[in-house]
Amino acid sequence: SVWHHASVSDGPDDDPAVTLVAVVLDTTDARRLAEFYRRLLGFEYDPGHAPPPPGSSDPKGEEWLVLHDPRGSMRLSFQQVAELPSATWPSGPVPQQLHLDLTVTGHDELRRQQVVVEEMGGVVLDDRSDDDADPLVVFADPDGHPFCIIVVGRGSD
Repeated sequence: SVWHHASVSDGPDDDPAVTLVAVVLDTTDARRLAEFYRRLLGFEYDPGHAPPPPGSSDPKGEEWLVLHDPRGSMRLSFQQVAELPSATWPSGPVPQQLHLDLTVTGHDELRRQQVVVEEMGGVVLDDRSDDDADPLVVFADPDGHPFCIIVVGRGSD
């Protein structure tokens, strides 16, 4: 067999051969999880992926949904699966396998976002908001995917 060697970027000035398009999360309810992250991150649905009118069928929401950041090129996608074991992080048989790191500026905003996350069905897995060196809270989204909200910079405290 012939092995094709792809070019590899050596630094920030090089044009990489591979580009990250999206992070994809498996979910047992694609619409619910897409709505969770849409509200949390202020993302928008890609054309054709927005929720249908109430009472209408939602074929996209039963298969695959895509959100994008209107301020940049980041995409977050949701793939419907029949079963999904929740991560048991930080211990237990099911590792987190992937997590998202999100940032806020200041402890006050971290507390506000904690309320928002919990109101939308997320849960706190580890509260390190009082850590002087690296204040953060680790959450699980409604499907159990861990994600962190980390304080960066100096916001109001």
